[in-house]
Amino acid sequence: MNLLPLPAFADNYIWMLHDAVDAVVVDPGDAAPVFEALGRTGLRLQAILVTHHHADHVGGVAALREATGAVVYGPARETIPEPAVRLAQGDAVTALGLRFEVFDVPGHTSGHIAYYCADLDAADGTEGGMARLGGTPALFCGDTLFSGGCGRLFEGTPAQMQASLDTLAALPGDTRVCCAHEYTLSNLRFACAVEPGNQALLHHLSDCESLRARGLPTLPSRMATERNINPFLRTRESAVAQAAQVVDARVNPADAVQVLAALRQWKNDFR
Repeated sequence: MNLLPLPAFADNYIWMLHDAVDAVVVDPGDAAPVFEALGRTGLRLQAILVTHHHADHVGGVAALREATGAVVYGPARETIPEPAVRLAQGDAVTALGLRFEVFDVPGHTSGHIAYYCADLDAADGTEGGMARLGGTPALFCGDTLFSGGCGRLFEGTPAQMQASLDTLAALPGDTRVCCAHEYTLSNLRFACAVEPGNQALLHHLSDCESLRARGLPTLPSRMATERNINPFLRTRESAVAQAAQVVDARVNPADAVQVLAALRQWKNDFR
């Protein structure tokens, strides 16, 4: 199995899994990068996994389905191109012989879902080579969780996002976090404003700056890394809670939801 991020638009990634014969893609907002990859490799597109309804995640779905006959899977409570198999918490999808569990993760949108594969024995081509992952779990989380950040709350509430992030943060530490955007450097610079003394964060920022300088993706991240450096997964840490209270004196530092809400508003305005 091979795991590849296909760049799209300014900063999207369309994730592709393939076994050298068949492929699955996640959130194809643009059909062109997928068609290019399929043509270059001779792969057959078996399935399309959609996390939420935003155009930069579903814009290429119809063209890909019509051209390839791929089955489309997506959230039960959002409007996405039809026909589609609708999914919610507790459902699972089998594609390429892999089982993807479905989590409801509202916050960015009201019906956002994520896909988790507990045993993805894949080669990772994201850092310029093809290193074996060897049974490493993988999470395809759309715009709920980013490396060093989380999605904007367009439709959901801070309480929903906190619960969604708690669900994802509980996954095994070696889980590959396959986010849908290359937002890492801007997220990490914000995270440094929140926790300037976090040495793990500073080290990770340096590593990610090196990757981007070489034109390489910063993704996938790992869940263990995110728990150490992502302020939106650290809302119960005293340093993060105190930083949130500094920007909004109304915040109760013992209330993770209030901390997250303050962080998210701070990040919205951060430059």
